[in-house]
Amino acid sequence: MTQSDSNAYDVVVIGAGPVGENVADRTRAAGLSTAIVESELVGGECSYWACMPSKALLRPVLAQADARRLPGLADSVRGPLDTAAVLARRDGFTSHWKDDGQVQWVEGIGADLHRGHGRLAGPRTVEVTAPDGTRRTLTARHAVAVCTGSAAALPDLPGLADVRPWTSREATSAESAPGRLIVVGGGVVAVEMATAWQALGSQVTLLVRGDAGLLARMEPFAGDMVAQALTEAGVDLRTGTSVRSVTREDGIVVAVTDTGDRIEADEILFATGRVPRTRDVGLDTVGLEPGSWLSVDDSLRVDGHDWLYAVGDANHRALLTHQGKYQARIAGAAIAARASGVPDLDAGPWGAHAATADHGAVPQVVFTDPEVASAGLTLAEAERAGHRVRAVDIDLGTVAGASVYAEGYTGRARMVVDLEDEIVRGVTFVGPGVGEMIHSATIAVVGQVPISRLWHAVPPYPTISEVWLRLLEAYRDN
Repeated sequence: MTQSDSNAYDVVVIGAGPVGENVADRTRAAGLSTAIVESELVGGECSYWACMPSKALLRPVLAQADARRLPGLADSVRGPLDTAAVLARRDGFTSHWKDDGQVQWVEGIGADLHRGHGRLAGPRTVEVTAPDGTRRTLTARHAVAVCTGSAAALPDLPGLADVRPWTSREATSAESAPGRLIVVGGGVVAVEMATAWQALGSQVTLLVRGDAGLLARMEPFAGDMVAQALTEAGVDLRTGTSVRSVTREDGIVVAVTDTGDRIEADEILFATGRVPRTRDVGLDTVGLEPGSWLSVDDSLRVDGHDWLYAVGDANHRALLTHQGKYQARIAGAAIAARASGVPDLDAGPWGAHAATADHGAVPQVVFTDPEVASAGLTLAEAERAGHRVRAVDIDLGTVAGASVYAEGYTGRARMVVDLEDEIVRGVTFVGPGVGEMIHSATIAVVGQVPISRLWHAVPPYPTISEVWLRLLEAYRDN
């Protein structure tokens, strides 16, 4: 049965993950009537199948690793983790995959929630098909924002669907630890899930295609240090290895590699990239290619469409929740300004309506042991961008605060300095606990703080943050 019903709003947001919620929050704060459409759980991928459950799985792993490095505490934590307790805590982080609290938040900001699949049906028009099959047409006076995120990419292997492979969703929501787990991939999801499930009792085999190693988009030493730690933890790491075929035989996964190896496991996780969730959002009705990443300007407006915005993963700028939320704040402000008739948006570099930080100032943390945290450009990225730069490297273990943090602390820091402007273009930290340090680097990069000024930002002693002093000294003295 199909029911026709029309509703007019200032703004319609497709997707109620953190990005869509933040767009709606900003447009509502500006006094614009806003509808938000969601086909699954309000709160999106991050809340239920990505950031929150994955970090809930990893936090006990990293806490135990830190404790094992401290004399006086190490002997108390030699045993295995309580996997059932870790999974139960993870379930609490996801609200047991119920979105009541998130729905209350949407209602609290005064936005209207429409449950169902949202699809463009022409300019400024969104058709919502509810779970019961009824349809409702929403119209937007000012803007439609596509905030539908991304999904796991699966390789084109015959019969893969019959194998029922894990993606990041299954890896973060599994009810028990598989005895043996194959992880295919070398990026963030692959190394984090290998870290988590190895510590929670699985025997993990990590297969990485090509010779670039782990975390290929970060500084090379980051992937090398994570690889060494995973191997020492018991992960069977094989680089230069691709999966040629995969089957499930009597419940057992059998993967055959391009080298002819046959690997058996209880589950197989493919962490081999992401694809945009734009295949069925009606892009064809407005002259765009279904299933494509959407190209946007710095106000997050889709090229060639003065009413359409793509925010978060859908625009492929930075597939990170925090960066998507940053974009959402920019997009919400831009939509509100245009709706109020502001003639000239503050869209220049670092303006209120420009996502400038998407260009060379993106922060990221990989929650492995050791942690990897970066902000801005790697040395290779800075050189490719045409900057005349120099890398400064420091052994983090030589910093007094590191020895306080853990016995035998192993880590490394790199600062990439622009020699023309004498500002920091990028920073990478590898070591236990460095995730909580990266915001200082982000401020230095985003603020384009001169090296001469950073000398006066005194790091407290004895903390790991004192690495900033060591980096600056190394830059001055060499």
